[in-house]
Amino acid sequence: MTTTDPATPAHSRSGRLVRPLVRHYVEMVVAMTVGMMVIGALRSFLGLTVPFAERPGAAYLLMATDMAIGMAIRMGVRRHPWAATVEMCAAMYVPVALVPLVWTGVIGTMPFMIAVHVLMLAAMLAVLLRRRQQLARC
Repeated sequence: MTTTDPATPAHSRSGRLVRPLVRHYVEMVVAMTVGMMVIGALRSFLGLTVPFAERPGAAYLLMATDMAIGMAIRMGVRRHPWAATVEMCAAMYVPVALVPLVWTGVIGTMPFMIAVHVLMLAAMLAVLLRRRQQLARC
């Protein structure tokens, strides 16, 4: 149980929780972008890429893995709890539910890519809000 000083305004107390969460969210987006760029470039150099236009589901899974690795490294450096790290990385794979839609032609490849990124970011936000007390302290 936490206690707050009645003299401390509510907006000040909430600001102490919101700022670290916004910082964490931005850090995760940067980490996943760096992971995607660095690991993606390494895979490309090694010839381990999948053409997105031909295999959007497989390309998405590789990209999500690159992002998850980047986030896991950053969360490890910041000493986040492993459970929070695993949940945040799992958020990268939530959009796998959309893969059958692109396979069957219900949506095109570019709408698919937009949708997976939006869903991925929303899933990250859900993890962040679920673990807000833990993540605000790291």
